[in-house]
Parts: sequence; C-alpha cells; structure tokens
Amino acid sequence: MKKAIITVVGADTVGILAKTCTYLAENGINILDISQTVVQGYFNMMMVADLSKASHPFGEIVEGFARIGEELGLQIKCQKAEIFEKMHRI
Repeated sequence: MKKAIITVVGADTVGILAKTCTYLAENGINILDISQTVVQGYFNMMMVADLSKASHPFGEIVEGFARIGEELGLQIKCQKAEIFEKMHRI
C-alpha cells in the first residue's frame, strides 16, 4: 500500500472538505483515516490516504492539491507517509 499524509490548514470556509474529497475520489485515492477540527475560525484537517490506485503520478497529485489550496486560500500539503514518519520520529 502506498500511503500519503495530507494536511489542510487555513481560514474556515464552505466547501473545503467537499473539494478535497472530490479531488481524492476523482483521482482514485482512498481515505484511510481522517481528523478535522475548527478552532476560532481556523480549519485544520489531517488525512491518511491510500495512493495505490491513484490515476496520476504522485507529483501531479501534489500539484493538484496546491491548486485547490490556492483557490480556497488554504495550504494543502501531501507527502508520502514514509517521509512524514521519518521527519516526525522522535
């Protein structure tokens, strides 16, 4: 399984979850786990996703998230799980 960590951070607005999940579905990416919260108007979401059946290469997926983030005024980051785990290992 090819896992990725996707983080979404920014001012809360209508459609964040819808646009993000629609993009995942359109690209054959399955959400394995998800957590989201809104604190004083700021949206924060973290997802673990399975990219094994993704319809595009990883780099294109990352670029697509960046475009959606720009549209919504957010930061959307997608990185391979193994890199994320190594960066955050204590």
